[in-house]
Amino acid sequence: MSHKRIFITGGSGCIGHYIVESLIQNTNHELYLLVRNPDKLKVDYKARPGINILNANLREIEQFSSLLQEINVAILAATAWGNLQEVFDINVIKTLKLITLLNPEVCENILYFSTASILDQNNKLLKKAGEIGTDYIRSKYDCMYQLSRLKNVPPLTCLFPTLVLGGDQEKPYSHLSAGLPEIIKHIGLIRWLKAEGSFHFIHAADIAQVVIYLVENPPQSKELQKLILGNPKVTVNQAVEEICAYLKKRIFFRFNLAPWLIEVIISVFKIQVAAWDRFCLEYRHFTYQNPINPATFELPSYCPTVADILRTRNIFRKGIGSRGVRE
Repeated sequence: MSHKRIFITGGSGCIGHYIVESLIQNTNHELYLLVRNPDKLKVDYKARPGINILNANLREIEQFSSLLQEINVAILAATAWGNLQEVFDINVIKTLKLITLLNPEVCENILYFSTASILDQNNKLLKKAGEIGTDYIRSKYDCMYQLSRLKNVPPLTCLFPTLVLGGDQEKPYSHLSAGLPEIIKHIGLIRWLKAEGSFHFIHAADIAQVVIYLVENPPQSKELQKLILGNPKVTVNQAVEEICAYLKKRIFFRFNLAPWLIEVIISVFKIQVAAWDRFCLEYRHFTYQNPINPATFELPSYCPTVADILRTRNIFRKGIGSRGVRE
């Protein structure tokens, strides 16, 4: 295994924590972690030599121009969710700047994290995401559009996570994992409903496994790669059935939550629905072609099933409290 210099942004996020921890524990590569607030980094970055903390904002990336010329792999997981200016500055302008500062003769792979939400069911850019998406979604769409037109840059692998799980006492929770206890609390009601829809999910621990594999096996082609990160698709109804089976809650009968009924509920309760949210309600099937996960590379998966989602979030079959989890 050759010794590599790896530059990482977004190490203090949910996915970033798993990637950094895995790189520290399973490789001897030299790591350079660009973090705005090192206090948010809960992994033990003093566990071994060769881990360098760069305390700076991605907006200041130009100050690392010399270092970036010597980087072998760049893992770009940083993202901004704040005000409009910051979102586009970080997610588009400075991300593109960082990529152009890398040396194509030295850097063998860029692993750039986008989101599957900007793709359609054929893995092509979804126009609606660029038109009516949230600021975050539109920034990711814009960055992907520009990345596909860059010339003279190192090999670029774009990663598109589907619904991301992850987090524990040492790592920040993903949005989905943070909301799971609330879903479980209402499963007694949810089990009576049927709804059309399907999706993929993947745990951040499995994303980290895929990233390590890609670090050790750089692309042989200079062509831009698009990789969807997710387990095989599951339907909404299948997910509810598997959750109920895990929690040993019987399903007797289910009412069809048809689109017209959702519209009635929105209207009666005067629920504010943004254009992107309405599009998602109507689109329903957020599924993609050829998703990859550790099993793709004959590696063990940490969280391949719906039951594993609950297990990895410490949600138990028996003795479930009001929140449904052991805190």
